[in-house]
Amino acid sequence: MSSSKKKSKGLLKKLTYHYRILIINDDTYEEKLSFKLNRLNVFVFTGLFAFFLILLTTVLIAFTPIKTYIPGYTAPGLRKEALHLKLKTDSLEKALSLNSYYLNELKKVLNNEISIDSFSKRYNQTNFNPDTLKLAPAKIDSILRKEVADRERFKVNQEKNTLTYDFTPPVKGIIVNEFNPAKKHFGVDIALDQGQAIKSIAPGRVIFADWSPDTGNTIIIKHPHNVVSIYKHNKKLLRQTGDLVQAGEAIALSGNTGKKTTGPHLHFELWIKDTTVNPTDFINFKL
Repeated sequence: MSSSKKKSKGLLKKLTYHYRILIINDDTYEEKLSFKLNRLNVFVFTGLFAFFLILLTTVLIAFTPIKTYIPGYTAPGLRKEALHLKLKTDSLEKALSLNSYYLNELKKVLNNEISIDSFSKRYNQTNFNPDTLKLAPAKIDSILRKEVADRERFKVNQEKNTLTYDFTPPVKGIIVNEFNPAKKHFGVDIALDQGQAIKSIAPGRVIFADWSPDTGNTIIIKHPHNVVSIYKHNKKLLRQTGDLVQAGEAIALSGNTGKKTTGPHLHFELWIKDTTVNPTDFINFKL
């Protein structure tokens, strides 16, 4: 017991034993600086220095861009930007699903599978949930698509239709590009000044009125007796999807919109019973 006390007293004495450090001039042996210290002071000073060094390093890493050089850390704002892009991608996916749903319903209208009124009720953007939409084609649908792809895409009526229709000319003007189904031109182009009123050829309901990259502002109207009229490259649309229109009613203003245009004109197509026909067989466009 006494020996352990002697050892502890000896250790404490060693720690608290004072030493003097002198700094002298080597030539004159003149004392320049002196100070006293002991081993305990050295240990305490070294410990405090190490603590502040660790603290300083931690602050630099936590609150400065230096931490971006450590594997696992991202650059400031990168996480926020990634979240923004994820939300934007999700919105684009929903918009794409909504457009796919709209086009599918529009095809059903054109094929007389559903009525216009049913289409208007079923297509409600505010209540539509794209997450519940199943767009994967069924097996029978895939077979039908292959059969259609192997056949001619469009049924073109190259002979003059003998049926009589009382159509109002959409515009009066010079036809600069004739109906030519061999070149996939399923309508006529009428040269016009921009801003001229485009009229509906007959009573009907607008089933499409929107922008298209190729044809610009486009409007499609379904008329009685399975007649569809299409008006492309408009400067401005005056009617919206679902609107009822009368014969001779202004539905758009002529323009030069879309990629597939070389100047102000109206590209007009006429479809009767799902078959594209030459509009000049039914409508007089001459001034």
